[in-house]
Amino acid sequence: MNESAPGLYSLPHAVFLRRLAGATRGTSLDARLGRAAFVALRLIDLLGPDEHAPPPDAFHYQHVATERACRGLPADRPETSHLIGVVQSTAHAYHTHDVGLLFPALFAYAHYLEDEMCLEEALDVLQTLERVGGGAFRAEDQVAARLRVARVLRKVNRFDEAERAYEQASALAEATGDSHSQLLSRIGRAEATRGRGNLAEAERSLCEILTDAQAVGDGPALARAHHVIAAVLHTGGRPAEAISHAWVAFESYEDETGQGRALADLGGLLLMVGDTEGAERALTEAVRRGGPQDYATNALIELMNCASYSRDRVGFERWRDRCETRRAGMPPNIVVDFLLKAGIGRARFGQFDRAEELLGKALETAESAGLHEFVFRVERIKNGLRECQRALRTGTEVLETLELESDAVREVSASLARLES
Repeated sequence: MNESAPGLYSLPHAVFLRRLAGATRGTSLDARLGRAAFVALRLIDLLGPDEHAPPPDAFHYQHVATERACRGLPADRPETSHLIGVVQSTAHAYHTHDVGLLFPALFAYAHYLEDEMCLEEALDVLQTLERVGGGAFRAEDQVAARLRVARVLRKVNRFDEAERAYEQASALAEATGDSHSQLLSRIGRAEATRGRGNLAEAERSLCEILTDAQAVGDGPALARAHHVIAAVLHTGGRPAEAISHAWVAFESYEDETGQGRALADLGGLLLMVGDTEGAERALTEAVRRGGPQDYATNALIELMNCASYSRDRVGFERWRDRCETRRAGMPPNIVVDFLLKAGIGRARFGQFDRAEELLGKALETAESAGLHEFVFRVERIKNGLRECQRALRTGTEVLETLELESDAVREVSASLARLES
């Protein structure tokens, strides 16, 4: 494709055409989805403020062709529904001369792409939303869009741009008296600080945010701040302290998804400190609540990891099989995590050749997806695999365990047990 169309990637929305370049066949489903997304966004471009509005016949022709491309996709794919919704909202916006009608469908599509870890594509959709809609959107929608742009920028490690977007969102929120979005902006900036590696400053900022959120009684912001502090403490190697914050986040969230994500993270933290019973309770509950959502998949992977940690070979195989049934729908970061922990599990059971093969696949996947943090982690574990094998032969424990029992950890573990009653 690069040879036949050297200027291809200079086109607007070319990020979606990369699916065609990466597909084994131009008729593959991923290629068709990428092509449909590209033409849907090109249809939206016709409504931009810098574009001359096409005559009705011309718009009708392009709309019909775009809708046909989208409706020809498998109906059971979530992205198909999103694309059809985007095309329909574009037609409504054109005929009513109200680009504000674009917001719900396009924002939802960006959210879907972000959850699937198609971050560059999500950013393209959000930038299209802002470019075409601009000030025509409601003030609260403009704030939501800026916050989401900032979040995606942070996830692709473009921290300077992310911080500017968070500041812009805060200024917009302040103008409308939206204190909740201002707190979310501050939490986002603290997450960017954590991403830069300045854990002390991130923790300090979040403690201030906790105080302010408590003062105004903003429960959702309070839950989010506790959740992010837990992540900061986890990153800093302080899982026992993180556990209390993750539990408060779970109790403070008002929505099922937030609670499920907090439980999934809590399970991983409890496993780090050696509380396998508490970890299993938290993770099992996260799976029960999450269904097909990504945090439930993460919880399944951690349950597999928990079983291998406990040397439960039957449990390991059972959870691994359940993870495999979801593998086709996993974004690259979750695939890498699955392969990594499956490899660690094989090593724990003494199957070092299989472990090395899985870690090799994890490393290859991480490198091809640009997941640099995972590359470092997988390389470190892969390089130490043979040393673990030698240690196992001499009877030395090959697992690093953190025995960090504390009253707070025991209290959270007991609270989890009460969830089952």
